[in-house]
Amino acid sequence: METVDWADGQWLNEPPEVHAEATSLTLRTAYQSDLWRETSYGFIRGTGHGLLHPLADGQAMEVDVTAEYSEQFDQAGMLLWSDPSNWVKCGIEFADGSPQLGAVVTAGQSDWSAHPVPGWDEGVLSLRLSRAGNALTIRAKRAGHAWQLVRLAPIDPEAPWRAGPYAASPSRAGLRVEFSGWRTGRADSSLH
Repeated sequence: METVDWADGQWLNEPPEVHAEATSLTLRTAYQSDLWRETSYGFIRGTGHGLLHPLADGQAMEVDVTAEYSEQFDQAGMLLWSDPSNWVKCGIEFADGSPQLGAVVTAGQSDWSAHPVPGWDEGVLSLRLSRAGNALTIRAKRAGHAWQLVRLAPIDPEAPWRAGPYAASPSRAGLRVEFSGWRTGRADSSLH
């Protein structure tokens, strides 16, 4: 894997406070920042913060992230973006008083898969997106543990995809998030 420089990314909704150093990027989220399209809630939100870099077919991208989750729907992780109707976000989302590991896949409308992961809101979480044809493989791990599959999702192989660090806080302003790594390399060769 090769390091992606923070300066090589382009912001989708730059956060109100962001500070980049050689080895880390720290940000604080805007009030009511989020990404969602229609399903169940009926609204469209397009204000989440993503730092995006091209992700070609056959490539993978990883980020390492920590955040100070405390409010409903605080979220941090990765974003894969094509356009406002086609995107995927994944990572930890603080929901109903617990950290949840999951993903939202959006192709016109959003879906949401989540699983409680007690204690995963502490320490570094690593996330990996891997593109192969019409498939996106999402993996996660904590330090000292193996990668685990979070989701296998369909994506349009012809769409222009960009990916990178992501954070949002629909219920408040000022979620503090630190990204301590951003890497790209070859896509995973298998699911397991």
